Amino acid sequence: QVQLVESGGGLVQAGGSLRLSCAASGRTFSRYVMGWFRQAPGKEREFVVYISPGGTYTYYADSVKGRFTISRDNAKNTVYLQMNSLKPEDTAVYYCAVARRSGDYYSRETSEYDYWGQGTQVTVSA
Repeated sequence: QVQLVESGGGLVQAGGSLRLSCAASGRTFSRYVMGWFRQAPGKEREFVVYISPGGTYTYYADSVKGRFTISRDNAKNTVYLQMNSLKPEDTAVYYCAVARRSGDYYSRETSEYDYWGQGTQVTVSA
């Protein structure tokens, strides 16, 4: 059974930084694209970034490009999201997810990810 556990969320002032972690188990982690998504109150879950199985290719939403950095450590089955220059509009619950197919299977659609973590709250105060 696949499990994803996020950590690292919290309350931070605008301009601050946080680092999220997502520990995975139950699937050959290194074979799958991993994604981060977020959901603000009253809004749909939206794509933030994904990373290739080997960690060499990434794709960011325009809203976070240049401020967020995704990385992964396949030896530790963990993916990270370094968030810098945080803004109040970054406030959301952040989720990591595993692509439903192995290999270079890239998507920004939530429907193409079949396992999700429980989410971690990120709150950015003005």
